[in-house]
Amino acid sequence: MPATDTLSPSVTEALHRRRSVRAFTDAPVDPDVLKAVFAAAQRAPSGGNLQPWQVTLVTGEPWERVKTAVAARIAMGREGYQPEYDIYPKGLTDPWESRRFGVGEALYASLGIPREDKAARLARFMENYRGFGAPVMLFLHCSRIMGPPQWSDMGMWLQSVMLLLVEQGLASCPQECWAMYGQTVRETLGLGEDQILFTGLAIGHADAGEAVNQWPVPRVDVDEVIDWQGF
Repeated sequence: MPATDTLSPSVTEALHRRRSVRAFTDAPVDPDVLKAVFAAAQRAPSGGNLQPWQVTLVTGEPWERVKTAVAARIAMGREGYQPEYDIYPKGLTDPWESRRFGVGEALYASLGIPREDKAARLARFMENYRGFGAPVMLFLHCSRIMGPPQWSDMGMWLQSVMLLLVEQGLASCPQECWAMYGQTVRETLGLGEDQILFTGLAIGHADAGEAVNQWPVPRVDVDEVIDWQGF
């Protein structure tokens, strides 16, 4: 699969380049490039070769319909919530709660929005439901009969797609927030009740000049997550 660069990045380079981009340009995405990315991503592993992932890809008018429908639900406040699942575990404790809080604070700091400016933070959060300006949105879903192992398979497929997009000079942002309005998304996309929405993935060209795409995203040291035994 040809990449946009003369030399394709190594897997390591692609991992380092990949980030959740939160500001896209309006430049269109070549559908032939996307087809090549998805064809390659089919090599992602899955238990028993079930390949449980199902994808609905939208741009143009269908994408606008999703945004409009979800905006109407958001306007209803808490009554509009339609969560497909708990995005974060109930009773999240440290170190995970500190990591979640820390990355949020760093994001708003990159935008110059202080903690006390609740209105500005809310306005920025609402950009999630516009895909941060991305021209393409991927919605990843699967049959409701699938369990945690198959959701893990979907995660491996999604990571494969994101790295392949990097190879093609494209950017992305995985967005589980769409699952907060899962029923509306499914109805707008014409998905059956047998499907459950996992996540969205915004796809497009990163706006490199935006500060929100430049701040360093922290990662814990490898020894904090790996228990070396017998080495």
